[in-house]
Amino acid sequence: MARVVLVTGVSRYLGGLLARRIALEPGVDHVVGVDVIPPPHDIGGVEFVRADIRNPMIGRVIDSAGVDTVVHMNVIATPTFVGGRTPQKEINVIGTMQLLAACQKSSTVRRLVVKSSAAVYGSTPRDPAMFTEDMGARRTPSGGFGKDSIEVEGYVRGFARRRPDTEILMLRLANVIGPRIRTSITDYFSMPVIPVPLGYDARMQFLHEDDAIDALVLGGAGSTTGVVNVAGDGVVTVLQAAALAGRPVLPLPLNTAGFVGGMTKRLGLADFSPDQMSFLAFGRGLDTTRMRDELGFTPRFTTREAFEAFAATLGPAVPGGSVLSDAVSGVAGTASQAVLRALGAGSGR
Repeated sequence: MARVVLVTGVSRYLGGLLARRIALEPGVDHVVGVDVIPPPHDIGGVEFVRADIRNPMIGRVIDSAGVDTVVHMNVIATPTFVGGRTPQKEINVIGTMQLLAACQKSSTVRRLVVKSSAAVYGSTPRDPAMFTEDMGARRTPSGGFGKDSIEVEGYVRGFARRRPDTEILMLRLANVIGPRIRTSITDYFSMPVIPVPLGYDARMQFLHEDDAIDALVLGGAGSTTGVVNVAGDGVVTVLQAAALAGRPVLPLPLNTAGFVGGMTKRLGLADFSPDQMSFLAFGRGLDTTRMRDELGFTPRFTTREAFEAFAATLGPAVPGGSVLSDAVSGVAGTASQAVLRALGAGSGR
């Protein structure tokens, strides 16, 4: 039973909300939230400690509070939210290493819960219809958040070997979406025109932000161990999602994914890596049997309902303007100019 809980990444939306929620759980006496900047949102009665998990000083925070349960939420999916790919990798990988080192040395930590991601499975045309937790990626993500998540899970497995007395739970969340959270997926489907891989209509699973918090609270305050997929029931395809968002689509050859991702990032519309564009081509399905049978969790929202909750926040796409025409001069090639004209100029949010 968790009594003193440390939550990392509380300045971010999910981390802050989780810390506030877990503090209300019966039997939880104290919650410490850590991050490098104060949270911009209310975290209730959670004690905030300004600390960087990349610094060994995090060990002192754990020891001084007598932490018995650590919930690691500070694995960041979108590089633009932290200033680029380099700080993203440092926080995700180096930060996790230092946090686990502190947990290993601690005499009080008895449980570790890690927010991982379904991105560890990658996306290829050879994937199974549904990934179970015992399956691995058919093609390892080449970079970005997916690769970070695989490294994070590797370090957690190493920690488990060194500290067999510690309960460990890794929750592999599907793409989290909803009316309040902002992610690379919400940015993508908020664009005035949605570039989609030509000839593909991938199946996607989503997890409503409220369900993500409920699952994490259950994991943090409970006793389930191992690896558990967490996703809403059912799937939506890319074209169905675009229709629900009220956005027209622009079919593009898959081999232009790197170009399109780089262009949309330069324009501030979305931040998409080639691996994420592969997700939009090939999709990903998660088997959630273990989520129900072992974690004891049933999402309140289906995949479609989660996406509809997000889509309801979108206004109509805003066309035209001079923003993109000015940007064309900085992006070489006739092809890039054509795509820029097709994408339009507004953000639609």
